[in-house]
Amino acid sequence: MKNNFLRFILLIVVLAGVNWLASFLFVRLDLTEDKRYSISDATRQLLSELDKDIIVNVYLSGEFPAGFERLENATRETLEEFKTYANGHLTVNYSDPSAAASEEQRQKQYVNLVDRGLTPTNIFDNENGKRTEKIIFPGAIVQADTLSVPVQLLKGNKANTPEEQLNQSYEGVEFEIASAIRLLNNQQRKKVGLVVSHTKISPARLSDLIATIQQNYDVFLDMNNPASYEGLDALLVLKPDSAFSDDDKFKLDQYVVGGGKAIFFVDGAKVDSVSLDGSYAQPLDLNVNDLFFKWGARVNTNLVKDYLDCAEILLNVGNVGDNPEIRPVPWRFFPLLNNFGPHIITRNLNPVYTRFLSTIDTVGGAQAIYKTPLLMTSPYTQVLNAPALVGYNEARKQPQQAEYNGGIKLSGVLLEGSFTSLFQNRILPGDPRSAKFKASGSGGKVIICSDGDIVVNDYDYKRNAPLPLGYDRVTKRTFGNKDFVMHALDYMTDANGLINARNKQIAIRPLDKIQIQEKRKFWQSINLLLPIALIGIFGALRFYFRARKFA
Repeated sequence: MKNNFLRFILLIVVLAGVNWLASFLFVRLDLTEDKRYSISDATRQLLSELDKDIIVNVYLSGEFPAGFERLENATRETLEEFKTYANGHLTVNYSDPSAAASEEQRQKQYVNLVDRGLTPTNIFDNENGKRTEKIIFPGAIVQADTLSVPVQLLKGNKANTPEEQLNQSYEGVEFEIASAIRLLNNQQRKKVGLVVSHTKISPARLSDLIATIQQNYDVFLDMNNPASYEGLDALLVLKPDSAFSDDDKFKLDQYVVGGGKAIFFVDGAKVDSVSLDGSYAQPLDLNVNDLFFKWGARVNTNLVKDYLDCAEILLNVGNVGDNPEIRPVPWRFFPLLNNFGPHIITRNLNPVYTRFLSTIDTVGGAQAIYKTPLLMTSPYTQVLNAPALVGYNEARKQPQQAEYNGGIKLSGVLLEGSFTSLFQNRILPGDPRSAKFKASGSGGKVIICSDGDIVVNDYDYKRNAPLPLGYDRVTKRTFGNKDFVMHALDYMTDANGLINARNKQIAIRPLDKIQIQEKRKFWQSINLLLPIALIGIFGALRFYFRARKFA
């Protein structure tokens, strides 16, 4: 009796000691193979440094098909992990907009969420043999004080299957929510410069990109022609159509050599206008070819036509009675880039919409620069060297696949490493620029994209308002242009930050549907009878050993 009492006291002491240690030590283990319940170090640091209360209102709640239920569970698990590191500064609320008491309240809730930036989705399911439709809002509103940021949880490449899109959305939950929290808690905004002095594109056609960048960064336009770009965290060159002077080129050169991060959206050929019969696209010389070549890349003066992936244009294909018949037809001069390199910038990205795309070649000589392909065409391409005839009437013709044998073409490349100045051995000691001249440097990053229209949004002249970047008014679909630019900026300005959360990969392990149908009864019987049998066997063994012990 005394020994039992001592054991009990010892157990109490051990439990108290373990709880006391747990109040000082924080340990969490994720034993899954793909670390699906872990968050990145950058996200943990962001949450631990919160100095204001954040409220996350999640509207992905209710009864869903299996795929959306998996996304809902991933959101809950991720936010529970967030709360662990947020030191009490994070509050999470879940609600179902479709659960309103009346239809009037439900519609009012829908309109409110759409006005706040969330996009609804229709889902279909079979209940008791009947096909049902339901409107859901797979998103969240992240709030701090009086500010709020909408977060779309249903993202991913829309060219993939619905199952793959949901899995990509599952992988992106941490990055999307953490990015919104960072935006609300951002105390030290980084500086981004936009080079727009060499383009004739109207500000309205760049407004959506500029407005989006301003949400995360302090934006500086080069209207005052600065002496250098020193002090900027990143620099974007937006669709130039006039040549850079040697002084402008020198500033770009020294910025990159000094460890700067620059993104170029440039054209290889110039297309002023297109008629039915055709007009010629001319080579475009921006006086930066030697600079790009020094960095290990070359933008070619040509146009790419893509047989497999291209946008559509509205064209009069005939008459129905006295009325013209306007139909959307494939326009192969507008390739959709859905072939991406293995990098976190383009991971799970929607196709990128381009207009009059040129090709990029990588060249040797820049041994200290690492090249990563980002954007590529499909294998079924045809390349036209400028001057090239471009006419809308070509869309009326049935293309011959045999003519599209150009293979995959590179149209976006990331260059990283130690850059050497183009002006090395060209700056004389008496030159005023020699005092701060850098012949070589390290840590620079450059992205070159061979289509300036990637960053140009369309414009609705009836409403006198810009359309979202990447929006196609023919298909009513928004492509991944804006996400590509923002992910590229995120990587350029903070390569070891939240952007690494996009590296999360969750493997899809689908069941064999044929085996399920063929062996359905067998596995149902196993699941029903095996637990009962195991309990019976355990009871019989226990009875046998007790009877033997006390016989």
